[in-house]
Amino acid sequence: MTPDSAVIDLEQGWGLLLELRRASRILETLPARLDLGLDGAAPLIEVSREGSWTARVPVTEAGAELLDLYLPMALACRNQPLTVAHLGQSLDGRIATLNGASCPINGPENLTHLHRMRALCDAIIVGASTVECDNPQLTTRRVTGPHPVRVVLDPRRRLSAEHGLFHDGAAPTWLVCAEALADEPGPGHAQVIGVPGDGQRLLLAEVLRRLQDRGLFGIFIEGGGLTVSAFLEAGLLDRLQIAIAPLIIGSGRPGITLPAIENLSQGLRPCCRRYEMGQDVLFDCRLQD
Repeated sequence: MTPDSAVIDLEQGWGLLLELRRASRILETLPARLDLGLDGAAPLIEVSREGSWTARVPVTEAGAELLDLYLPMALACRNQPLTVAHLGQSLDGRIATLNGASCPINGPENLTHLHRMRALCDAIIVGASTVECDNPQLTTRRVTGPHPVRVVLDPRRRLSAEHGLFHDGAAPTWLVCAEALADEPGPGHAQVIGVPGDGQRLLLAEVLRRLQDRGLFGIFIEGGGLTVSAFLEAGLLDRLQIAIAPLIIGSGRPGITLPAIENLSQGLRPCCRRYEMGQDVLFDCRLQD
């Protein structure tokens, strides 16, 4: 396909994002601008290290939205790491019922979005409660792209060794726990990493440092609410994505939970961009300049 006949649609855009992910991970420092094409063909887009892009061929509306949303994760590298968290919730801010039922709150389009984020990141982080309730696979079954390293935060080593992601061999799996428990054998194929903490919570900045020391620069925190809230409270998120479904649950587990504030001026009001995903609306919030 030549630039004269090319059009960047969803399929072409996704291929360009995967190519950008591959290129950025092998660079110590991103150049000011990158030219990207597919399969050795002439460049179709020019991308800046800040995440802006210029197309050299026509781009569909869906292709443009794809590039806008996913370029930051594709650009993650050693000198430009990125940590993004995601929560899917109801209109009234619930991510599950009181007994933990959470599927499905959001529609299939948001599930595809999660798999795209997994394919573009280097590591995906979830808390022990998410593994306990959902027994997730954390792979990229719905899209083309690599599986991320799966990182489970389990400070007290309370998870059963029977959960599928410890045994399926689909992707490297790391269990992060308190340092005092790190000498115990890992469940299944999981590698155990000990991190300082207070016995109940891990030092999350150290978790990110350990991952980056191992060459994992694009970090995607997929849940649950307590884990995402802890990273947000610690000021460690570059972006926060919240997918809101047209559903009212009325009770249940909240999404974001932070220390109480006295007035709204103390609240966070990040710069956001909205994306329609079927019946859901995704808010992509920029927390760091």
